[in-house]
Amino acid sequence: MSILAVGSVAFDAIETPFGKVDRTLGGAAAYFALAASYFTPVRVVAIVGEDFTEKERAIFRGRKIDLTGVEQVPGKSFFWAGRYSQNMNERTTLATELNVFADFRPTLPAVYCDSDFIFLGNIDPTLQRSVLTQIRCKPKVIALDTMNYWISRTPAELREILKLTQILMVNDDETRQLTGEHNLFRAAKHVFEMGPRTLVIKRGEHGALMVHDKFLFSVPAFPLEEVHDPTGAGDSFAGGFMGYLASAGRINAETLRRAMVYGSVLGSFAVERFGVERLTNLKRSEITKRAHLFSKLTAFKL
Repeated sequence: MSILAVGSVAFDAIETPFGKVDRTLGGAAAYFALAASYFTPVRVVAIVGEDFTEKERAIFRGRKIDLTGVEQVPGKSFFWAGRYSQNMNERTTLATELNVFADFRPTLPAVYCDSDFIFLGNIDPTLQRSVLTQIRCKPKVIALDTMNYWISRTPAELREILKLTQILMVNDDETRQLTGEHNLFRAAKHVFEMGPRTLVIKRGEHGALMVHDKFLFSVPAFPLEEVHDPTGAGDSFAGGFMGYLASAGRINAETLRRAMVYGSVLGSFAVERFGVERLTNLKRSEITKRAHLFSKLTAFKL
Protein backbone atom coordinates (compact mmCIF):
# COMPACT_ATOMS: atom_id res chain seq x y z
CA MET A 1 0.00 0.00 0.00
CA SER A 2 1.24 3.50 -0.77
CA ILE A 3 2.02 6.20 1.79
CA LEU A 4 1.04 9.85 1.56
CA ALA A 5 3.91 11.93 2.96
CA VAL A 6 3.54 15.65 3.59
CA GLY A 7 6.50 17.81 4.56
CA SER A 8 9.48 19.78 3.33
CA VAL A 9 11.79 19.25 0.37
CA ALA A 10 14.73 21.55 0.88
CA PHE A 11 18.40 22.29 0.42
CA ASP A 12 20.87 22.01 3.29
CA ALA A 13 24.38 23.23 4.02
CA ILE A 14 25.97 20.92 6.58
CA GLU A 15 29.25 20.96 8.47
CA THR A 16 30.41 18.10 10.70
CA PRO A 17 33.80 16.90 11.97
CA PHE A 18 33.94 14.74 8.82
CA GLY A 19 33.62 17.60 6.35
CA LYS A 20 31.07 19.95 4.88
CA VAL A 21 28.70 20.35 1.97
CA ASP A 22 27.49 23.76 0.86
CA ARG A 23 24.32 22.60 -0.84
CA THR A 24 22.66 19.20 -0.79
CA LEU A 25 19.12 17.89 -1.11
CA GLY A 26 17.38 17.66 2.24
CA GLY A 27 14.05 18.21 3.95
CA ALA A 28 11.94 15.81 5.99
CA ALA A 29 9.82 14.64 3.05
CA ALA A 30 12.89 13.88 0.94
CA TYR A 31 14.53 11.69 3.61
CA PHE A 32 11.21 10.06 4.47
CA ALA A 33 10.28 9.26 0.87
CA LEU A 34 13.65 7.80 -0.05
CA ALA A 35 13.70 5.58 3.04
CA ALA A 36 10.08 4.43 2.72
CA SER A 37 10.37 3.73 -1.01
CA TYR A 38 12.49 0.64 -0.31
CA PHE A 39 9.31 -0.94 1.04
CA THR A 40 6.31 0.64 -0.67
CA PRO A 41 5.23 3.44 -3.06
CA VAL A 42 5.28 6.96 -1.65
CA ARG A 43 3.18 9.97 -2.68
CA VAL A 44 4.91 13.24 -1.77
CA VAL A 45 3.21 16.56 -1.08
CA ALA A 46 5.63 19.49 -0.73
CA ILE A 47 6.60 22.82 -2.25
CA VAL A 48 9.85 23.77 -4.00
CA GLY A 49 11.25 26.77 -5.80
CA GLU A 50 12.81 27.29 -9.21
CA ASP A 51 16.14 26.05 -7.88
CA PHE A 52 14.73 22.52 -7.65
CA THR A 53 15.95 21.27 -11.00
CA GLU A 54 16.03 18.14 -13.10
CA LYS A 55 19.14 17.13 -11.17
CA GLU A 56 17.12 16.88 -7.94
CA ARG A 57 14.17 15.18 -9.65
CA ALA A 58 16.54 12.56 -10.99
CA ILE A 59 17.34 11.51 -7.40
CA PHE A 60 13.74 10.34 -6.99
CA ARG A 61 13.32 8.92 -10.49
CA GLY A 62 13.34 5.16 -10.88
CA ARG A 63 12.07 4.70 -7.34
CA LYS A 64 8.55 4.13 -6.06
CA ILE A 65 8.14 7.85 -5.41
CA ASP A 66 5.39 9.96 -6.98
CA LEU A 67 6.20 13.70 -7.12
CA THR A 68 2.87 14.74 -8.65
CA GLY A 69 2.02 16.49 -5.37
CA VAL A 70 5.24 18.53 -5.29
CA GLU A 71 4.29 22.08 -6.26
CA GLN A 72 6.98 24.18 -7.95
CA VAL A 73 6.60 27.96 -7.74
CA PRO A 74 8.76 31.03 -8.46
CA GLY A 75 11.37 31.72 -5.80
CA LYS A 76 13.87 29.68 -3.79
CA SER A 77 13.32 26.43 -1.94
CA PHE A 78 13.51 26.09 1.83
CA PHE A 79 17.17 26.30 2.92
CA TRP A 80 18.81 25.28 6.20
CA ALA A 81 22.45 25.49 7.27
CA GLY A 82 23.92 23.94 10.40
CA ARG A 83 27.13 22.90 12.11
CA TYR A 84 27.53 19.83 14.35
CA SER A 85 29.79 19.58 17.39
CA GLN A 86 32.64 17.10 17.68
CA ASN A 87 30.45 14.48 19.37
CA MET A 88 27.54 15.06 16.93
CA ASN A 89 25.06 15.49 19.79
CA GLU A 90 24.83 19.24 19.48
CA ARG A 91 24.23 21.37 16.44
CA THR A 92 24.15 25.08 15.76
CA THR A 93 21.72 26.43 13.21
CA LEU A 94 23.53 28.93 11.02
CA ALA A 95 20.66 29.84 8.70
CA THR A 96 16.98 29.07 8.20
CA GLU A 97 15.40 30.52 5.07
CA LEU A 98 11.78 29.45 4.61
CA ASN A 99 11.50 31.03 1.14
CA VAL A 100 8.59 29.41 -0.78
CA PHE A 101 7.91 27.06 2.15
CA ALA A 102 6.50 30.06 4.06
CA ASP A 103 3.48 29.96 1.72
CA PHE A 104 3.05 26.18 1.69
CA ARG A 105 -0.60 25.17 1.59
CA PRO A 106 -0.76 21.41 0.99
CA THR A 107 -3.05 20.55 -1.91
CA LEU A 108 -3.57 16.88 -2.68
CA PRO A 109 -3.89 15.64 -6.25
CA ALA A 110 -7.14 13.72 -6.69
CA VAL A 111 -5.29 10.40 -6.96
CA TYR A 112 -3.77 10.96 -3.50
CA CYS A 113 -7.11 11.36 -1.72
CA ASP A 114 -7.63 7.63 -1.16
CA SER A 115 -4.39 7.11 0.79
CA ASP A 116 -4.59 4.47 3.53
CA PHE A 117 -1.27 5.32 5.22
CA ILE A 118 -0.52 8.96 5.95
CA PHE A 119 2.58 10.58 7.41
CA LEU A 120 2.18 14.22 8.46
CA GLY A 121 5.67 15.68 8.65
CA ASN A 122 6.80 18.45 10.94
CA ILE A 123 4.72 21.41 9.73
CA ASP A 124 2.07 23.72 11.19
CA PRO A 125 -0.67 21.59 12.83
CA THR A 126 -3.28 23.65 10.97
CA LEU A 127 -1.74 22.51 7.67
CA GLN A 128 -1.58 18.93 8.93
CA ARG A 129 -5.29 19.11 9.68
CA SER A 130 -6.01 20.57 6.23
CA VAL A 131 -4.43 17.50 4.64
CA LEU A 132 -6.84 15.17 6.43
CA THR A 133 -9.86 17.20 5.30
CA GLN A 134 -8.91 16.32 1.71
CA ILE A 135 -8.84 12.55 2.30
CA ARG A 136 -11.97 10.81 0.98
CA CYS A 137 -11.58 7.51 2.82
CA LYS A 138 -10.86 6.44 6.38
CA PRO A 139 -7.07 5.90 6.56
CA LYS A 140 -5.70 2.78 8.22
CA VAL A 141 -2.92 4.74 9.91
CA ILE A 142 -2.18 8.42 10.46
CA ALA A 143 1.27 9.12 11.89
CA LEU A 144 2.47 12.56 12.90
CA ASP A 145 5.74 14.30 13.64
CA THR A 146 6.01 17.65 15.38
CA MET A 147 8.59 19.78 17.19
CA ASN A 148 9.05 22.10 20.16
CA TYR A 149 8.11 25.19 18.10
CA TRP A 150 4.59 23.91 17.37
CA ILE A 151 4.20 22.46 20.87
CA SER A 152 4.79 25.88 22.43
CA ARG A 153 3.29 28.15 19.74
CA THR A 154 0.19 26.23 18.61
CA PRO A 155 -0.79 23.89 21.48
CA ALA A 156 -4.55 24.01 20.81
CA GLU A 157 -4.15 23.27 17.10
CA LEU A 158 -1.73 20.45 17.86
CA ARG A 159 -4.17 18.89 20.34
CA GLU A 160 -6.88 18.91 17.67
CA ILE A 161 -4.80 17.04 15.10
CA LEU A 162 -3.58 14.57 17.73
CA LYS A 163 -7.19 13.49 18.28
CA LEU A 164 -7.11 12.11 14.72
CA THR A 165 -3.68 10.50 14.96
CA GLN A 166 -2.81 6.87 15.73
CA ILE A 167 1.00 7.18 15.92
CA LEU A 168 3.00 10.10 17.32
CA MET A 169 6.72 10.18 16.47
CA VAL A 170 8.81 12.67 18.47
CA ASN A 171 12.03 12.80 20.46
CA ASP A 172 12.27 12.55 24.24
CA ASP A 173 12.53 16.31 24.86
CA GLU A 174 9.45 16.95 22.73
CA THR A 175 7.58 14.20 24.57
CA ARG A 176 8.33 15.86 27.90
CA GLN A 177 7.43 19.31 26.64
CA LEU A 178 4.14 18.12 25.16
CA THR A 179 3.00 16.32 28.30
CA GLY A 180 4.73 18.19 31.13
CA GLU A 181 6.02 14.85 32.41
CA HIS A 182 9.72 14.05 32.78
CA ASN A 183 9.20 10.30 33.05
CA LEU A 184 8.63 8.97 29.54
CA PHE A 185 6.25 6.20 30.59
CA ARG A 186 3.99 8.59 32.50
CA ALA A 187 4.29 10.97 29.55
CA ALA A 188 3.06 8.23 27.22
CA LYS A 189 -0.15 7.88 29.27
CA HIS A 190 -0.81 11.58 28.71
CA VAL A 191 -0.21 11.14 24.97
CA PHE A 192 -2.76 8.29 24.88
CA GLU A 193 -5.32 10.62 26.45
CA MET A 194 -4.71 13.05 23.56
CA GLY A 195 -5.58 10.45 20.90
CA PRO A 196 -2.60 8.40 19.66
CA ARG A 197 -2.39 4.76 20.79
CA THR A 198 1.29 4.44 19.89
CA LEU A 199 4.12 6.76 20.90
CA VAL A 200 7.48 6.35 19.14
CA ILE A 201 10.25 8.23 20.91
CA LYS A 202 13.33 8.84 18.76
CA ARG A 203 16.40 8.98 21.01
CA GLY A 204 19.30 9.48 18.59
CA GLU A 205 22.42 7.57 19.60
CA HIS A 206 20.35 5.82 22.30
CA GLY A 207 18.01 4.18 19.80
CA ALA A 208 14.24 4.39 19.88
CA LEU A 209 11.46 3.48 22.29
CA MET A 210 7.90 2.54 21.38
CA VAL A 211 5.20 2.80 24.02
CA HIS A 212 1.92 1.25 22.91
CA ASP A 213 -1.14 1.28 25.13
CA LYS A 214 -0.69 -2.51 25.50
CA PHE A 215 3.08 -3.14 25.26
CA LEU A 216 6.59 -1.66 25.18
CA PHE A 217 9.39 -2.20 22.68
CA SER A 218 12.87 -0.72 22.41
CA VAL A 219 15.65 -0.89 19.83
CA PRO A 220 19.25 0.29 20.21
CA ALA A 221 21.04 2.53 17.77
CA PHE A 222 23.06 0.45 15.35
CA PRO A 223 26.76 0.64 16.32
CA LEU A 224 28.70 2.54 13.65
CA GLU A 225 32.38 3.42 13.60
CA GLU A 226 31.69 6.75 11.89
CA VAL A 227 28.63 8.99 11.74
CA HIS A 228 29.18 11.54 8.99
CA ASP A 229 25.91 13.48 9.12
CA PRO A 230 22.97 12.92 11.51
CA THR A 231 20.72 15.52 9.85
CA GLY A 232 18.08 13.22 8.37
CA ALA A 233 18.29 10.32 10.80
CA GLY A 234 14.89 10.88 12.42
CA ASP A 235 13.07 11.39 9.12
CA SER A 236 14.76 8.31 7.64
CA PHE A 237 13.71 6.36 10.73
CA ALA A 238 10.12 7.49 10.16
CA GLY A 239 10.35 6.48 6.50
CA GLY A 240 11.63 3.00 7.31
CA PHE A 241 9.02 2.61 10.06
CA MET A 242 6.03 3.70 7.99
CA GLY A 243 7.34 2.06 4.83
CA TYR A 244 7.47 -1.32 6.48
CA LEU A 245 4.02 -0.90 8.09
CA ALA A 246 2.47 0.00 4.74
CA SER A 247 4.16 -2.95 3.03
CA ALA A 248 2.80 -5.27 5.74
CA GLY A 249 -0.66 -3.81 5.25
CA ARG A 250 -1.72 -4.48 8.83
CA ILE A 251 -1.05 -3.04 12.26
CA ASN A 252 -0.41 -5.32 15.20
CA ALA A 253 2.26 -5.88 17.84
CA GLU A 254 4.43 -7.93 15.49
CA THR A 255 4.41 -5.47 12.59
CA LEU A 256 4.96 -2.49 14.89
CA ARG A 257 8.03 -4.16 16.42
CA ARG A 258 9.46 -4.96 13.00
CA ALA A 259 8.73 -1.42 11.86
CA MET A 260 10.85 -0.15 14.75
CA VAL A 261 13.74 -2.30 13.59
CA TYR A 262 13.47 -1.23 9.95
CA GLY A 263 13.15 2.40 11.02
CA SER A 264 16.39 2.06 12.98
CA VAL A 265 18.06 0.34 10.03
CA LEU A 266 17.21 3.15 7.60
CA GLY A 267 18.23 5.79 10.13
CA SER A 268 21.59 4.08 10.60
CA PHE A 269 22.26 4.06 6.85
CA ALA A 270 21.27 7.72 6.43
CA VAL A 271 23.97 8.99 8.81
CA GLU A 272 26.79 7.21 6.98
CA ARG A 273 27.02 9.94 4.31
CA PHE A 274 26.09 13.60 3.90
CA GLY A 275 22.51 14.47 3.03
CA VAL A 276 20.49 11.79 1.25
CA GLU A 277 23.50 10.26 -0.52
CA ARG A 278 23.50 6.93 1.31
CA LEU A 279 19.76 6.49 0.91
CA THR A 280 20.10 6.80 -2.87
CA ASN A 281 22.52 3.90 -3.34
CA LEU A 282 21.23 1.29 -0.91
CA LYS A 283 20.33 -2.24 -1.91
CA ARG A 284 17.40 -4.07 -0.34
CA SER A 285 19.80 -6.90 0.53
CA GLU A 286 21.82 -4.45 2.67
CA ILE A 287 18.67 -3.43 4.54
CA THR A 288 17.73 -7.06 5.18
CA LYS A 289 21.25 -7.93 6.31
CA ARG A 290 21.37 -5.07 8.81
CA ALA A 291 17.91 -5.96 10.12
CA HIS A 292 19.23 -9.45 10.86
CA LEU A 293 22.21 -7.91 12.63
CA PHE A 294 19.79 -5.94 14.81
CA SER A 295 18.15 -9.24 15.71
CA LYS A 296 21.49 -10.71 16.77
CA LEU A 297 22.33 -7.59 18.77
CA THR A 298 19.24 -7.95 20.93
CA ALA A 299 18.65 -11.72 21.08
CA PHE A 300 19.37 -13.71 24.25
CA LYS A 301 18.09 -16.72 26.15
CA LEU A 302 17.02 -16.92 29.77
